[in-house]
Amino acid sequence: MRIINHFPNHYELTRKDLMVKNLKRYRRDLERDGNPLAEKGPNGRYLYLDSIPTTFMLPSDYNMFVEEFRKNPSSTWIMKPGGKSQGVGIFLINKLSQLKKWSRDSKTHTFNPASVKETYVISRYIDDPLLIGGKKFDLRIFVLVTSYRPLKAYMYKHGFCRFCTLKYDTSVEELDNMFVHLTNVAIQKQGEEYNGIHGGKWSVQNLRLYLEGCRGKYVTNKLFDDMTWLVVHSLKAVAPIIVNDRHCYECYGYDIIIDKNLKPWLIEVNASPSLTSTTANDRILKYKLIDHVIDIVLAPGGIPE
Repeated sequence: MRIINHFPNHYELTRKDLMVKNLKRYRRDLERDGNPLAEKGPNGRYLYLDSIPTTFMLPSDYNMFVEEFRKNPSSTWIMKPGGKSQGVGIFLINKLSQLKKWSRDSKTHTFNPASVKETYVISRYIDDPLLIGGKKFDLRIFVLVTSYRPLKAYMYKHGFCRFCTLKYDTSVEELDNMFVHLTNVAIQKQGEEYNGIHGGKWSVQNLRLYLEGCRGKYVTNKLFDDMTWLVVHSLKAVAPIIVNDRHCYECYGYDIIIDKNLKPWLIEVNASPSLTSTTANDRILKYKLIDHVIDIVLAPGGIPE
């Protein structure tokens, strides 16, 4: 039996810039076809497919970004290099002058967009995240895809939350403090407040119990249904263009942030989510994840010979 991990052009979903481009195209196509899923509200945002923050590509969308920024000059935006991971190269801005300074400074570094064609994505920062214990967190959800045409996907029920080590603070003084704003373990474990016993992580089951106790079962169930909806439509957005090699499969790591209104936002999708364990619970979770992936992929009718 011959099994290959990645689909040949998996990056159409796992590069930040291409993910945004494909999701935008998917929504435009549905809107053009008159699909009710693409219905918009009075504010111009999609009612059912509003899964990503307002996002632009730099440098190509610079003028459009400036126009949007000037509509709300007090807003905060987050800059990310399109093809990097683990929080590398990410920073926040709340003034156009900061972006202009970055553009000037970048000309003396290897990540100069003009020289290496590195695309950055700039997204409206989710500045009203749901906080627990005063701290920001995101969710890592694992999704296994064994086929895109037809679409066959499995969501692993044992995901986890990743917490920042410092309490959330949107003041100007803390804008550059990544221990406040970025949940990546690669960043948080460098902080003095990092706890190696629990690793700054909560299980998704604990999150669900917490929310049911604080907000009630109905809104909690809706949140988890909305996350499933978000995942399904992100996969449908790239299904027509993914090279659907029948010997391939993909285990994606979805990063999702929940705002204070319990609305989930898709931040990015990782092609090779870390299977390194930082705690005992982490090791058990990831061992079980690998077992389930192997069971599904090697099951009769899973990946063909």
